[in-house]
Amino acid sequence: MTTPLPAAAEYVVVGGGTAGNVVAARLAESGREVLVLEAGPDFGPRGDAAWPADLVDATRLGRSHDWGYDSGDTYPWKVGFERARAIGGSSDMNGCTQTWGHRRDYDAWAEAGLTGWAADDLRPLFEEGARRMRVRRYLASELTPWQHAWYDAAPAVGMPRVATLNDLDENAGFAPEDVNIEDGVRVNTAFAYLDPARALPNLTIVGEALVDRVVVEGGRATGVVVVHRGQTRTVRAGTVVLAGGAYNSPTVLLRSGIGPAAQLAPLGIPIVQHLPGVGENLHDQPFLLMNWEGSARMTAEMDAARAAGWAPDEQAMGKAASSLESEAFDLHFLPYSPTHRGERTRWSIGTSALLPRSRGFVRLRSTDPEAKPIIDHRFLTDPEGADVRMLVDGVGILRELAASPDLAPLVGRELHPGPDTFTREALAAHLYANPDNYWHPVGTCRMGLADDPLAVVDARGRVHGIDGLRVADCAIMPRVPRATTAMPAVVVGENIARMLIEDAA
Repeated sequence: MTTPLPAAAEYVVVGGGTAGNVVAARLAESGREVLVLEAGPDFGPRGDAAWPADLVDATRLGRSHDWGYDSGDTYPWKVGFERARAIGGSSDMNGCTQTWGHRRDYDAWAEAGLTGWAADDLRPLFEEGARRMRVRRYLASELTPWQHAWYDAAPAVGMPRVATLNDLDENAGFAPEDVNIEDGVRVNTAFAYLDPARALPNLTIVGEALVDRVVVEGGRATGVVVVHRGQTRTVRAGTVVLAGGAYNSPTVLLRSGIGPAAQLAPLGIPIVQHLPGVGENLHDQPFLLMNWEGSARMTAEMDAARAAGWAPDEQAMGKAASSLESEAFDLHFLPYSPTHRGERTRWSIGTSALLPRSRGFVRLRSTDPEAKPIIDHRFLTDPEGADVRMLVDGVGILRELAASPDLAPLVGRELHPGPDTFTREALAAHLYANPDNYWHPVGTCRMGLADDPLAVVDARGRVHGIDGLRVADCAIMPRVPRATTAMPAVVVGENIARMLIEDAA
């Protein structure tokens, strides 16, 4: 959609992604004047013919309109860090799995002094987010044969079949997923939050509007510099809310002169506020996708399921504890239906270490807002090797499960990582040589108290030392929750929006 760029707005939300749309809609619904600036296109409301098929088709991961971020040459092979550059953000591209994590994830934030972020504070926001996102839970009877096989076998390794993954007080279990799917459509936050507010006269959404930097005058954010359809313009703002995600929110801050002075000076960026934590604390949950040969029986059953209709790639998930975890759980198990790579069909299940200890960073290459940043998660680099130990334990549980009498005839021979990795040492070596991610980056503008030298924002998302500037996305998370982060991102948006509305009253 083509919308003129206003000269000013009371609130400018930078990024029409998962969390940004929540903030924008909530502010607009409260009567505030809001401008959303999205670097990618605005395809309009749900049902508009402009929406690419892959972004609305819930049976597959979206791939179009990607920012093109990856690991560069920091790993033995290139790891893609897919993020959507379009209205809806990465809620356009994900697998639709909606998990909340565990109570201890959020209570730990509150115990560190971050008022308003305890599990009981957030539970109503999770419930409201799930309602708005049209989240439903698969019935066991709806699972495809591949999903059902793992779900049925899970109790053999101590994972009971449970009703939901989203009991904040529950630990190990295997359950059909909660998903934001309606009539086969991936319900992104543009559909769930922006669409009901699009008709409001106080909400403006502008696509193809890449924000270069925040304008700061006298210690206060007063606007943003925007590249819109080839022209660079300044939009004035009463309050600027950054919601570009864990990769883009810190780069906007850095180009604005807000960040580590030692990094900004060589790029010729004037120092506005020395905040050493901007771009640091990047982490994601390391992941390993295991593949099996399958069987004639499973192939026939899956072919029949597809012929009958709905057969998405993701439907069920397990959670369990590694040998390092005594508090709750720290592993996910994600069955993934057959994917075709050349002439080979692979039957898959992935495992992820949910509480990684490794930390990386996001840094600028140049002052060009289109230049891809340096993104280095430093996967599996924690000195104790805990992240690898978690994954090794996860693989061990899945191998035990795959060898169980009911499952073994269906999954067949393990192809990857394969028989050469059946010792813990060999498997660890394989993991170090083949890092991968779970697509849940967080932490690069993390919340913390004013006396924390690496904190970027306070508990209300306010950037330390700069008035009128907030961050409202997964970048503010001090530590990733034991979850897929789509619904936690919605909740961050809900909570920061609530605080903005309170502060404006």
